Amino acid sequence: MRAWLLVFAGWCSLVTASVAVPPTSDEVRIAVLPQFALDSGVVLPEARVRYLTYGTLNAARDNVVLLPSHYMADAHGYEWLIGPGKALDPARYFLVATELFGNGKSSSPSNTPEPLHGPRFPVTTIRDNVRAVHALLVQELQITHIQAVVGFSMGGQQAFQWAVSYPQFMDRVVVTAATAKTYPHGVVRLEGQIATITADPVFKDGDYSEPPMRGLDAFGTVWAGWLFSQQWWRDELWRAGASPGTTFEQVFGQFRHDFVPGADANDLILQMRTWEQHDVGTTPGFSSLQQALGAIQAEVLYMPSETDLYFPIADARFEAQFIPHVSLRPIPSLWGHTAGAASNPADAAFLNREIGRFLARRGRR
Repeated sequence: MRAWLLVFAGWCSLVTASVAVPPTSDEVRIAVLPQFALDSGVVLPEARVRYLTYGTLNAARDNVVLLPSHYMADAHGYEWLIGPGKALDPARYFLVATELFGNGKSSSPSNTPEPLHGPRFPVTTIRDNVRAVHALLVQELQITHIQAVVGFSMGGQQAFQWAVSYPQFMDRVVVTAATAKTYPHGVVRLEGQIATITADPVFKDGDYSEPPMRGLDAFGTVWAGWLFSQQWWRDELWRAGASPGTTFEQVFGQFRHDFVPGADANDLILQMRTWEQHDVGTTPGFSSLQQALGAIQAEVLYMPSETDLYFPIADARFEAQFIPHVSLRPIPSLWGHTAGAASNPADAAFLNREIGRFLARRGRR
């Protein structure tokens, strides 16, 4: 069986062709933020944000695009969008790709020493992540304004929070396959996935001495049922990237046993808790989701997937009516949530074209 099913920085997205890796900075960097206060009131003695950059910061320091990571992703999660002829050419833009708390590389349950190790690591919010990256940009990179924030999934949640928390910091925002709030149905889904891990007796309330593999296998099984559309499975679209002779059983087995290889269970749960709590309407100074969305000053390209089961298109349409300068451009795809990260060539072409055109517009409203 050909390795057609790639773990795309912590969740599965399907690709049907190899892509050249665009040039990056010499090495991944870590921004260290001492005494970082979280929304919960807990103070991390040392918050660490992992990131890398693509391209060169120009003399005016005004060619910056921020790429915040999605669920369990690393900083390479947007390379479908980066390169010559794509929406984000490093010859033009200085791209800063950051990693969420809880991904196992930025500050996480698995890599933070006691007394905050493992299940004692506090729940972090999307706002915590945005505030940390703001400090990274302003204090470490001396960047005070950016052209755009582009985000997929939990990266899209961050993009919305940027637009609300720092309304004049960017000119444009691009959101693919995400919403500005996690609605109750999404919380139910995430709680079901958390329960698959915590039900494993090996989990021991997060103080496990070995990975809770039964729970992790169940987690991958449940997650697979939400990742793509029903028609994607019915039409067996996974065959587009599979070796001849690959069976459904093999495909399903890979989801079940190798969905997020090597990921720590507490890290997986932490990021799901972050996802659950997201709501730009709870940002200080706002009393509702509608009020917060109405305060967005940046131009917004809002690109839900037409078949996303995580972030249904109806939720995006509901939110878009409150955003002043929004272009709602659904992704016409059967690839479910993964369409927002170019999991097939048609979606990659559509996203690069639409995002490229949006970012190339002159001026600002």
